[in-house]
Amino acid sequence: MGLPSLTRVLDRALDVALPARCAGCGDESDAICRSCKPALDARLQLPAGVMIGLPGDIPAPLVQLEWCAPYTGTVRRALHELKYTGEQRLARPLGAAIARRWARAGAGGDLVVPVPVHRDRLRNRGYDQALLLATVAARELALPVASLLERGRATTAQFDLDRSARAINMRGAFRLRHRAIEDRWIVLVDDVMTTGATLAACAVPLMAAGALAVSAVTVARER
Repeated sequence: MGLPSLTRVLDRALDVALPARCAGCGDESDAICRSCKPALDARLQLPAGVMIGLPGDIPAPLVQLEWCAPYTGTVRRALHELKYTGEQRLARPLGAAIARRWARAGAGGDLVVPVPVHRDRLRNRGYDQALLLATVAARELALPVASLLERGRATTAQFDLDRSARAINMRGAFRLRHRAIEDRWIVLVDDVMTTGATLAACAVPLMAAGALAVSAVTVARER
């Protein structure tokens, strides 16, 4: 039995042994129930671009920055549970939402790349939530996924910093694990972003290694 098939079997066993509770309303059903799922697609019908009231500049060298929904309510609770309570089943609906938004608004892309967590956080958490999201999104988009990046150093939590300090904090934080990306249009995937400083910092080594372009999409954006 291959790894993807084994993963699906283990997922089904977990669903039977420990039924999921909806991150939105708490009902015992799916990780996000049918009634709460529309919150993930809050921006699905909007044209590509930045809403009025948010900073309009896309941090270089990114060419596009997209997200599925505001970082509030059901979406905020779902991301918190995915990251901090071990509810990995949430990666499925959240990653699928990323794919739906990118299929509608994305300008291009042929390779999905997750924004990596630092190895210390990976060791403590046991998994990388961005990799889970990127794997689901890539499957839905029929694109390959590759963990091309790693964090070269730990960084201060971005929510503690202002806009300019965030960019400084992330400068040089990421490096390539391998360089076979010439002429590839990379789509970065992460859980939540505010200014895009982390995503831009990921794009720098990718562009330096010969990527054709780098775009980014997240589940949520925090004001």
